[in-house]
Amino acid sequence: MTSFVAAAFLPIAIWAYLLLGRGMFWLAAERDEHPLPKPSSWPSVTAIVPARNEADVVARSLGSLLSQDYPGSLGIVFVDDQSEDGTAAKARALDTSGKLSVISGTPRPAGWSGKLWAMSQGVAYARAAGAPDYFWFTDADIAHTPDTLRSLVGRAEAQRLVLVSLMAKLSCVTPAERFFIPAFVYFFQMLYPFAGVNDPNSSMAAAAGGCMLVRHAALESAGGLQAIRNALIDDCALGRIMKAQGPIWLGLTDRAVSIRPYPDMSAVRHMVARSAYAQLSYSPLLLAGTVLGLLVMFVVPVLLAVFDTGMLRLAGIGTWLLMAASFTPMLRFYRRSALWSLALPLIAFVYAAFTLDSAVQHWRGRGGMWKGRAQAMAQ
Repeated sequence: MTSFVAAAFLPIAIWAYLLLGRGMFWLAAERDEHPLPKPSSWPSVTAIVPARNEADVVARSLGSLLSQDYPGSLGIVFVDDQSEDGTAAKARALDTSGKLSVISGTPRPAGWSGKLWAMSQGVAYARAAGAPDYFWFTDADIAHTPDTLRSLVGRAEAQRLVLVSLMAKLSCVTPAERFFIPAFVYFFQMLYPFAGVNDPNSSMAAAAGGCMLVRHAALESAGGLQAIRNALIDDCALGRIMKAQGPIWLGLTDRAVSIRPYPDMSAVRHMVARSAYAQLSYSPLLLAGTVLGLLVMFVVPVLLAVFDTGMLRLAGIGTWLLMAASFTPMLRFYRRSALWSLALPLIAFVYAAFTLDSAVQHWRGRGGMWKGRAQAMAQ
């Protein structure tokens, strides 16, 4: 009986640690809202945009890059990764300024993930045209406000950072998005507390692939994209090698917005399943531990609150309220009602199912499936 009671109070102990000992990740406080001093001179930047079958969104995303209010030199290299929907033609039609170069990507060599291979071709093209001070890696389904690059460079120069990354604000319009998307970012911050990422004395490193400004010289010192060529979670891999070169910064933003909708639960499942098992290093043991941990953290407190009595019920209710309170700042960032926080246990349960599905897809040889290609490396 004593061991059962101890196990019942384990979730509240876990949540006490998460709320107090993980860099206060749940406050969602790291944002790019504060103005920074302007550099004495604005360095040169080349934006690298890998794209595969993005004809439906490319006009808005590339248009936002061409409209950047940046005082320095800005070039844009758009890498068409063997699209089949006319993406390249739509991209070329947008260039009226001479800033944009659209290149056709070559087939992916063995040992490379598709996105990183496209990015590396963009980097090679930009270097041949004259190496810039910074590369700005951004996705073809991300739209930026006109001051995004100015803000990125201002922070990098003022704080002498080798990497500045913004977590693009994901679409949160459809019922599926409202249910799942704020939690997706919340869980990302739980795994990679931004305060730790931004602390030069911490080993924590991460980045958000939709918007990453990288100092060229530091990237070269880190071994270039070649050093992470087979990484499926390429942004966090890039964050790790860049933090070995100097301080990095990651924050939430309203400046960069994802224009890729997730119309239903299947679309969200696909997004999560693409990389969840890779996050666990393709380990069945880590998979089992993760699923068990999610059940203990999120499901057990609800079961205690609903079905138990006395102190155990109070412990369950208290834990449920703690996790709900921790979710509220992210819901506020996404302009969702705080009442959604009470659904966090159910959302976490579904994410556990998505994680299991990610492993199943990998075992079936369909790991890392994206735009018709399985990219996960054999393990």
